[in-house]
Amino acid sequence: MEKKTRFPSPTLKASMPWNAGKMVGAKRALKEKHVWAIRFWLGSEQRIRDRALFDLALDSKLRGCDLVSLHIGDIVTSGQVRHRAMVVQQKTRRPVQFEITETTRESVRAWLEHRGGGLNEYVFPSRLSAKAHLSTRQYARLLDQWVQAVGLIAGEYGTHSLRRTKVAMIYKRTGNIRAVQILLGHSKLDSTVRYLGVDVEDALALSEATDL
Repeated sequence: MEKKTRFPSPTLKASMPWNAGKMVGAKRALKEKHVWAIRFWLGSEQRIRDRALFDLALDSKLRGCDLVSLHIGDIVTSGQVRHRAMVVQQKTRRPVQFEITETTRESVRAWLEHRGGGLNEYVFPSRLSAKAHLSTRQYARLLDQWVQAVGLIAGEYGTHSLRRTKVAMIYKRTGNIRAVQILLGHSKLDSTVRYLGVDVEDALALSEATDL
């Protein structure tokens, strides 16, 4: 019996991998010089809201969805920006605390004085609706602008870069991964290890820096 040769249908398109042409993998944390370069640029451009968003992202170490949905009452009490705040994470439903440093309190205070609003309103409202908050997509687009403005490649950084930046510095300076776990609100230490990308070289470097 003669075999029939099958030809691909001309209507079918070749399937492309979802990540074709995209940079995948963990996004880089910012270095301290990048943090200050972005702060300087935002100040020179008088982007009051963006400066507050950037600073609060660094201090809070929150995921984008938790950051943009912060209410004024989460970070303000008796008319003053709190030194510490606590929110319940949307992903894990677990509470996490974070500090608000003086630098961030100043930028947040400047934004809220400009923005106005009550305690039940969002810190970063949407420009489309006063009842909605800034979207995570818009937050990501803003971040692309910030990093490009200081000469970095946008594809190498994402909103998780700001979540990782401060804890990466803390780990590098102290080696205290348990503290990092608490700050990120991770339930498992393994998650923190993977998140920071801790490897044998990191462990050996910390050990070499300890002289007995």
